[in-house]
Amino acid sequence: MARTGVTRIAMVIGRWIRAGLEDSPKKNTILLLDGVRAFACLIVIWFHIYRIPRDLSIWNSPPFAHPLLNSFLYFGKYGVTLFFVLSGFLLFMPFAEALLFEKKWPSVRQFYLRRIFRIMPAYYLSLILIVLLFQRQYLQSQHWQELGLFFTFLMDSSQATFKQLNAPFWTLAVEWQFYMLLPLLVLGMRLIIRRVKQGYRLHTTVACLLVLIAWGLFSRYIGTYYQQHPTETVLVPRAILNGVLFFTYGSSGKYLEDFGVGMLLSLCFVYAQHPSISSKVRTTLQKLSPWLWGTGLLCLLAMILWSYNQRYVNTWSLFNAPIFYNYHYLVGELCISLSFCLCLLALLFGSARFRSPFEWSPLRWVGIISYSLYMWHLPFIFVFIQRLQPLLKGWSPEQSYGVYWLWVLAVVIPFCFLFFRWVEKPGMKLSGRFVAQKATVGHRQAGPFPSIPERS
Repeated sequence: MARTGVTRIAMVIGRWIRAGLEDSPKKNTILLLDGVRAFACLIVIWFHIYRIPRDLSIWNSPPFAHPLLNSFLYFGKYGVTLFFVLSGFLLFMPFAEALLFEKKWPSVRQFYLRRIFRIMPAYYLSLILIVLLFQRQYLQSQHWQELGLFFTFLMDSSQATFKQLNAPFWTLAVEWQFYMLLPLLVLGMRLIIRRVKQGYRLHTTVACLLVLIAWGLFSRYIGTYYQQHPTETVLVPRAILNGVLFFTYGSSGKYLEDFGVGMLLSLCFVYAQHPSISSKVRTTLQKLSPWLWGTGLLCLLAMILWSYNQRYVNTWSLFNAPIFYNYHYLVGELCISLSFCLCLLALLFGSARFRSPFEWSPLRWVGIISYSLYMWHLPFIFVFIQRLQPLLKGWSPEQSYGVYWLWVLAVVIPFCFLFFRWVEKPGMKLSGRFVAQKATVGHRQAGPFPSIPERS
């Protein structure tokens, strides 16, 4: 009887959460990607719980004795890379359909409107609240210029604002700049691809994306070089070069190689799923999915050890060779994004049983609120450190680490659920109504036309 009562309570709570999230998957929704998004957000949180107390000398040693476990915790910082790959995958998908199969070109106006209403309301409210509650020094006039960079999504471009105020915000600047750039990039690709025959469109699109990835690597090399050599310049005075680097490189790059890998994955998925393509392609990918998954995990393991050894030298002697140490800054992001890409490819074409862990409803619910969770988890971690950490005096780092996670589960996630429901969701609904009104006006003016399913 007791078990039946608990089950009923769990079902009621589940229905309430599902109603609050309005979790009713639409046509063409890829359910597992919500779970992947949750995974990306959760590993970023586990990195911050691992790293922040250590940086503040609350823990004088790594929280766990075994370096392998510490390596995994440190690798959580690359959840950001997975977010970038997912953004490239999802946002390029309707454009990939149009490029490959001559479907109607997605509305650039609708694209921008959806991004604006999806990102800005929750971000600006979070920014204002975090400043008022936790970072009031930004209200002083000497910090207004820095605050202006946060309001214009340029906080990744200056060392004065990079990872400041709220550390995760810098990645939102990178994402936002990619959103603004993507329609222009694909329009340029369209001008090239429309000149080739149908049979060569896939190869031409792949070539364009490889150029984008190469540009990401090149800009990272150039930006890092001139960042490390502040007196050198090329062709123009250094002051002008600094202005160029401000917009094209920022403090740590624009991560175009990560977005490009996601776009390549999107292209592969769109091509393989199209009805005109032989089912043998999909069957082959389904058969290969366990091998792709295993290869991706092995590559991720190598990157976990390599990345940790970059920060804590001599932990893993295999990666002490100069070639590993000297070139991680250049190819590390690309290698990690490619590793994630292999795992995602395996999941996208894997069996239902293979995908089921990432389609588990509670994990998907975390993925749905991941934007709020990503923005708010760090301020709440600092609240815990200031108010509750003194109560853990004498506790081991392992025990404290577990208590931090209880705080996340009991306080942070419920808060972010409410923030999603009261802030994010109204913005998304407003976007839907606004886009629908524009589409209705356009339909009346231009007559009927085929539509491309929206993926966000």
